[in-house]
Amino acid sequence: MDMNPHESSLAERMRRLTQCGPGTPMGELLRRFWHPIATVETVGKGEAKPIRVMGEDLTLYRGDSGRAYLVGGHCAHRRTLLHTGWVQGEKLRCIYHGWRFDGDGQCDEAPAEGAAVAARTRIPGYALREYCGLIFAYMGAGEAPEFDLPRKAAFERPGLMVLARKQVWPCNWFQMVENSLDAVHVSFVHLAGKVGPFGEAVTASVPELEYLETEAGVRQIATRSKTNVRVSDWSFPNNNHIVTPGRTKDSAWVHRGVWNVPVDDTHTMKIGVYASPSEGPESDRDTLAHFKTYGDYNPAEHHDALFHRGEWPEDPSLQLTPAQDYVAIMGQGEIADRTLERLGKSDAGIVLLRRIFWREMESLKSGAPLKEWRRLAEAVDLPAPRAAE
Repeated sequence: MDMNPHESSLAERMRRLTQCGPGTPMGELLRRFWHPIATVETVGKGEAKPIRVMGEDLTLYRGDSGRAYLVGGHCAHRRTLLHTGWVQGEKLRCIYHGWRFDGDGQCDEAPAEGAAVAARTRIPGYALREYCGLIFAYMGAGEAPEFDLPRKAAFERPGLMVLARKQVWPCNWFQMVENSLDAVHVSFVHLAGKVGPFGEAVTASVPELEYLETEAGVRQIATRSKTNVRVSDWSFPNNNHIVTPGRTKDSAWVHRGVWNVPVDDTHTMKIGVYASPSEGPESDRDTLAHFKTYGDYNPAEHHDALFHRGEWPEDPSLQLTPAQDYVAIMGQGEIADRTLERLGKSDAGIVLLRRIFWREMESLKSGAPLKEWRRLAEAVDLPAPRAAE
């Protein structure tokens, strides 16, 4: 049976939202921005690790100076994996035939071939920046833009413990981004299984919604009562800045930055920063110990327990909240079929998000200027919701 032209057009528009590889509209758009790709602990001095980002196999390594570099995943010669070779100074030598590459991807030695061959051989090499315990990469063409849009004043204030972690979920990145701009889900998803501090604070009330496009992205305001207003400061193309409860009911709320970065079309890095106010030596030690004990939890490693046995994790903050989101998002499948949706007024943030991405992809395709996304001049107040007593 032939597909209705309207259905075909809709399917194609939805598909463009999910594709991240080189040469795809979304892939080219995403490559114009800085993205976190790893925590700083991922690779030590003299080490090299394989990493996959936006459909590209790459090598992340640190030179003897401690500086990190990101280059292609395979040697240009016979395509073996470069991370299996040796870090020599600030350069990386292939295990197979000794071809050596610098941090920009330029080959400077091809022992059996000579200097001329080396001089005309390159692999990809991308700019890196370390910030808040994360390694960010710019994978676009040309000179990298100023590293400004990802920054948040809330992560740079004195007296903070800034902690970072990374998970990989087996689903498309865009449904994880959409979840960030779906304020109503909090009233249901985060009451599932167990009710942690987050669910208790936000409550089951359905909020009134407001969405505003800003210079940096989208501001989401969900009002449940006069004392229960939750604001999210979402930055283009994939970062959500929110506040969530601390380790205990009496702890200060924590500023969090969450980036959803495509590994490929069916896997996503969920990379997060936790900026927790220092509350004294003893409390800080407990917070660090808590993060060390529970911070490496990845719900993807407990898929069957969550979906088939209804077993929710122990910790109510670092474990329970992502587990609840995981069940809701993974329930959509690897790539959600948006052609079968029935959107309503509660999906205003989703609708706005898609329109923005379609607009930017169309501008890129036509050669028109993209919006000049920039960090907000003034930090957004993100109040800690307080449920009515």
